[in-house]
Amino acid sequence: MDIQFKPIGIIHTPFTELEKTPIQGCFAPAARGSIELLPEYAPGLKDLEGFSHIWLLYYFHLAEGFDLLTKPFLDSENKGVFATRYFKRPNSLGISLVCLEGINSCTLDISGVDMLEGTPLLDIEPYVPCFDIREAVRCGWLATASEMHKYDNGLSWQH
Repeated sequence: MDIQFKPIGIIHTPFTELEKTPIQGCFAPAARGSIELLPEYAPGLKDLEGFSHIWLLYYFHLAEGFDLLTKPFLDSENKGVFATRYFKRPNSLGISLVCLEGINSCTLDISGVDMLEGTPLLDIEPYVPCFDIREAVRCGWLATASEMHKYDNGLSWQH
C-alpha cells in the first residue's frame, strides 16, 4: 500500500531551533505563528472563523529516522514512542491544538504554537469540545511523572 500526503500549506513560527521550541503549545500560549494556506484550499476555510481553536496535523519535516523507545522530557526512563509526543515517529506526523486568532484570505493567525518554522501542514480540523473532551481519562506514565508538577501550569491531569 502506498500512502502519499500533499501539504495544504506551511506553518510559520518564530522557532528555528528544536531546543528553543516549546514542548507543547499549552506551555507557551502566547507563542504566535501563522499558517500560509495554499490558495486552492481557501474555499475550505469557509465557516472556520467561528471556532476559537483548531487541530493542526503536520509533518515533522526535520525529523530524521525514528526511535521506538525514547526518554520524554517529563520522565527519566525510556517510554514507547506511542506513549509520548516525541517527534521522531515512524511516520513523522504531529498534531497540535492551537488558538485561531484570525483569518485573512489564505493566512491564519494562530497562537500556542509548538512547531518549527516551515512545518508542512497536512490538515486542519476544528476543536469541538463535545467531540474532543473526555471526562474519565487516564494519563498513563504522565500521571506519576516526577517532573510533571514543574510544567503543570494549572492544567488538569486526571487519572
